[in-house]
Amino acid sequence: MATTPINLQRSDGKGLAAGTLGLWGSTVIGLASTAPVYSLVATLGFVVLAVGAQAPIAFIVAFVPMLFIAFAYRELNREVPDCGTTFTWGTKAFGPWVGWMGGWGVAVAGMVVLANLAQIASVYFWSLLGQEFENDDWRILLVAVVFIAAMTWVSWRGVEIGERLQNILLAVQYLALVIFVVAALWQFFAGTAPNPTPFDWEWLSPFAFTEWSGFTEAVLLALFIYWGWDTCLALNEETKDPKRIPGRAALLTTVILLFTYVSVTIAAMMYAGLGESGTGLGNEANADDFFLAIKDGLLGPFGWVLVVAVLISAISSTQTTILPTARGTLAMGVYRALPARFKDVHPRFKTPSFSTLVMGVVAIVYYVGMSLISDNILQDSILSLGLAIAFYYAITGYACVWYFRRTLFDSARDFFYRGLLPLLGALMLTYAFVQSAIDMWDVDYGYTVLLGIGGTFVIGIGALLVGVVLMFLWFLFPRSKRFFRGESLNRDTPVMVPDEPGEYSRSVDGGLA
Repeated sequence: MATTPINLQRSDGKGLAAGTLGLWGSTVIGLASTAPVYSLVATLGFVVLAVGAQAPIAFIVAFVPMLFIAFAYRELNREVPDCGTTFTWGTKAFGPWVGWMGGWGVAVAGMVVLANLAQIASVYFWSLLGQEFENDDWRILLVAVVFIAAMTWVSWRGVEIGERLQNILLAVQYLALVIFVVAALWQFFAGTAPNPTPFDWEWLSPFAFTEWSGFTEAVLLALFIYWGWDTCLALNEETKDPKRIPGRAALLTTVILLFTYVSVTIAAMMYAGLGESGTGLGNEANADDFFLAIKDGLLGPFGWVLVVAVLISAISSTQTTILPTARGTLAMGVYRALPARFKDVHPRFKTPSFSTLVMGVVAIVYYVGMSLISDNILQDSILSLGLAIAFYYAITGYACVWYFRRTLFDSARDFFYRGLLPLLGALMLTYAFVQSAIDMWDVDYGYTVLLGIGGTFVIGIGALLVGVVLMFLWFLFPRSKRFFRGESLNRDTPVMVPDEPGEYSRSVDGGLA
């Protein structure tokens, strides 16, 4: 396969397909990356177990740091619209070592979640066919690998085909969620719901939490369901207006997600109640997948609609998860933070060819390897995902404050959007990281015990420490010297994106600005 190396001096940036996405396309990809249907399925039950009727307000509280960090992404993107996002911004603000680790955090989160999404997609694929297998069954593994390979091909083939595909997949997801909400409320008002529970404004009261530990656990769980919106920022160099549209798309995505999660949660509580038996959301047996528990009672012979929605949600997010990681490693290759091959861009499709393929191969190897060793270890690696997410989001928040430190008091707007709010978001996520690590140390937290402590802690912290080791190993190679000396990327390095995005052809979604 032919690829074209990117010259650091090229005026058209890194060679990506500029002007491909507009506001709608960026927002669709941001929403798809969060896998809204799957995220709800995987998280809602556990949040209810943690805080009961306060589940809706837990989602709202968890939205706050996400919104604050979205402001940081928007402001940094206006100044430095680079597809390296956290890596580039962290390096410009704090130097090469912090920036490199920020890029590694993005890569770790992407790799781990890809394995999980592929497995979920495979399980639901077989469920749709009326088959059930153990997670480490060869048929589950085979279909999961096919999904990863297929979505890697779509990502390698180009952003346009990926964006068109995501329009369809996201439409199906939201159609299923609308059907769910309408059916749940219809049965509630008709009196046919299994445990009709009238809406109570206390569900939305932040003062109704009874235990601090339950509150923090619920918020940490809820952080996961918002993760992924930053994909639209990683595609900034392929957007019609790189300095404005990605930031707007990020904010729009987070607000849409907030409305989605809170409305679905309230509808589910009104339909199924919070009971600890049957279809109740407080039933531990339903915690890991409440859709499967209620689909037949809610939709009868059309229960398969919810199965299809979760399947599509997982497949959709598999493709969009590859995008930011591949572009992050592309930027690291361009700025000499990784081997030169990572900066290769396909001459026809204008995608990070080598980085995309490496992402797919690594995800397959990781998934198959973990599954063959122990499915429990794979599950613990997924539980540890919050550490990597909080890690690189927090770096982004701190980077925003430090990068703009000299101009924070130029206006009230700069003070709030570039200083106070990103700092608060970063502090919240730092607390989330520390609290998560403390909780994960407990041997009862996850599914495994490693080195006498919680396997989730070992995997989560260990994955970040692997990044430290790889960073020092790369430091020993001659090509890395310019990066670690702060020469190939520093605060004054010019933005490597097209100078005039408006000169490119109209975006596939109409280029809405």
